[in-house]
Amino acid sequence: MSEIEVTKQVLQRGLFYEEFEVGTKYLHRPGRTISEADNTFFTTLTMNTQSLHLDSAWSATQPFGQRLVNSMLTLSIMVGSSVAQLTEGTIVANLGFEKVEFPHPVFHGDTLYSETLIAAKRLSKSRAGQGIVTLNHSSLNQDGVLVASAVRNTLVWCQTKAS
Repeated sequence: MSEIEVTKQVLQRGLFYEEFEVGTKYLHRPGRTISEADNTFFTTLTMNTQSLHLDSAWSATQPFGQRLVNSMLTLSIMVGSSVAQLTEGTIVANLGFEKVEFPHPVFHGDTLYSETLIAAKRLSKSRAGQGIVTLNHSSLNQDGVLVASAVRNTLVWCQTKAS
């Protein structure tokens, strides 16, 4: 086998402040199918004893007729799926979440497909070399139904200060 000269090297990372463009929508793929084990593990790991997540017999008597996926797991997957494309190694901190909504339940076996719209950005007034980016996250199930959304403000590095 002949030796191939390396002409370019790519490091997987998120975007620096300068690379975020307001109005750009990122589709995060692949999707993530939620199993019963995922839901049970997450729910017990986080000490959430809500019967809607753990008790199949009781949940069958409730309005949705079955267990629901823990909404905090849904939120975590929605945000987590954006990391590789947007913030891997370039985020300084999450500044906060607002308008977190769960308009439709998630059930075992549902597949989540998440996307992020870059809503706003500005340079930090108090932290040189860093900027604030507002991300509108949303997650749809396999049928295209919106199951979660959230607005997240992040503090990210500027490319000029990253080295």
